[in-house]
Amino acid sequence: MRATAELVEIGTITAQLGQRIEVGKGPKGARLLVDVTSVEVEGERIRARLAANDAADWLTIGDDPSMGCVDVRLTLETDDGAFIYVEYGGRADMNSGLIATAPTFQTGDERYTWLNRIQAVGAGALGPDGKLVYTLYEVVLSANA
Repeated sequence: MRATAELVEIGTITAQLGQRIEVGKGPKGARLLVDVTSVEVEGERIRARLAANDAADWLTIGDDPSMGCVDVRLTLETDDGAFIYVEYGGRADMNSGLIATAPTFQTGDERYTWLNRIQAVGAGALGPDGKLVYTLYEVVLSANA
């Protein structure tokens, strides 16, 4: 048996980045804390915004300064009142502003439990204004005999 994957678009995530704090170089590399001041999610199955002031990226940059390791956590509130916890890691090209991520979700709201079961991937681009726009995809697996 062989597994294959298809990407099915979920929607767009737009995030505004805020204050950046350079923590300095530690055992995992240089740490840069980036505040996320707003998040909006727009798609056919979900519409949401940042629910609390809890969003940040704990970015690390190793010996190669052109590549960053993304570590983001946030809480969303949907337009119909559900709360969804989101966390993702990924890789950022520090020169081009392109970012690849792998979000996962947690929610107890039955309308959105489909999110608990999926692996998502995000293809993002950071603009010079600090606005980050991701296209979010669900990874749909299938098996061939």
